[in-house]
Amino acid sequence: MHCLWTLPPDDADFALRWKVIKFAFSKRLPATEMLSANQQNRRERGIWQRRYWEHLIRDERDYQRHFDYIHYNPLKHGHVARLTDWPYSSFHRAVAQGIYPADWCGVPVQVEGGYGE
Repeated sequence: MHCLWTLPPDDADFALRWKVIKFAFSKRLPATEMLSANQQNRRERGIWQRRYWEHLIRDERDYQRHFDYIHYNPLKHGHVARLTDWPYSSFHRAVAQGIYPADWCGVPVQVEGGYGE
């Protein structure tokens, strides 16, 4: 899951937010995934990475690069042939707001930057 957050002033507790999101989501799924011995000992679910990657947006260009990357990611990983086919994305809202045309990234392209994946 990728996202861009604007946190309240004087609050940068990314770890707590991810913990709450992961817990609430996981609680609603049956525990049927395969678990390693480590995951079992730590009482973890097998649906999440243990780590997360955070990045403080530096400027408008940096924001746009990450905004584009988030929306391009389902296409990059081969989940869909067209971004409009991925129903779980804010891409549809961005199209409705006129930020992207509906056929943005109609064919795979290389997105600039390293994003911690």
